[in-house]
Amino acid sequence: MCDDPANLDTLLWFVCYLTTGKHLAFYGAFGTVLLLLAVTAPVALLLGFGGAIAARSRLAPVAWLGKGYIAVVRGVPDIAFFLFFVIALDQGLEWLRHQWLCPDWTEPVRQGQNFLVCPEAKLPLATAPQWIHEVYGFALAVVTFAIVFGAFAANVLYGAMAAVPRAQIETAEAYGMTHAQAFRRVLVPQMWVYALPGLSNLWMILIKASPLLFLLGVRDIVYWARELGATQTPRFTDYPHGDWRMWYFLFLLVFYLALTRLSEIVLGRVMRRLTRGQAMAGGEVQRRAEAAA
Repeated sequence: MCDDPANLDTLLWFVCYLTTGKHLAFYGAFGTVLLLLAVTAPVALLLGFGGAIAARSRLAPVAWLGKGYIAVVRGVPDIAFFLFFVIALDQGLEWLRHQWLCPDWTEPVRQGQNFLVCPEAKLPLATAPQWIHEVYGFALAVVTFAIVFGAFAANVLYGAMAAVPRAQIETAEAYGMTHAQAFRRVLVPQMWVYALPGLSNLWMILIKASPLLFLLGVRDIVYWARELGATQTPRFTDYPHGDWRMWYFLFLLVFYLALTRLSEIVLGRVMRRLTRGQAMAGGEVQRRAEAAA
């Protein structure tokens, strides 16, 4: 049916146009964005938790490391960090492999603006399948996003830990708990109530930052929307059209609005669950509502 697009009527033309290989890649890119969010969020939260614990450490070098991570990464613009860190990480890994696999290499690795390593040290190898190149690029994106948003999460969790009344920790220790037990059983369960508003905002920012994937070489939905929406001429495609980028980006607008709205609903329910019975504003509102009912 789609062999001769010139002879199709309007409806069939759009059916064939929207099911081309590039459009299927465009639809698959939505899964890439959702997968990035699903993987990055817990990794960033784990990094943030570790950074917050390090910042609260009684050992000065560990505390300096945690506070330095929070201050440095939060102080660098996201775009600058993405452009610098990915290149530095990629070249660093290739340099280590180069030193290990090619010890007899005599030429300098840095030659002007070029970074040249032996073919065996390239990541991924030139002979590797395309899916390996895509997985490698996606992994670099996850690491970069996790480090950036992990610093913000660490700052939020650090403040949430400080918001838990110190008297509760002292009471737990007075009853015989060790410092680690009081931290695990008293402080951590309560800090999430204070941390969730900040983490919710951070999740929204992460959603909005996902279009930066194209800076990391990943063909995301923004890349495909720009490519497919641009003017197509009969010389390059069987489905020529004018500049349709407005419609493609309008579709992305609806997608992101729907995703943020769904996130607000889920996070609101989580907050109500966490504040139930708590002696704070959210818990007090629920208590009054239940009493009035």
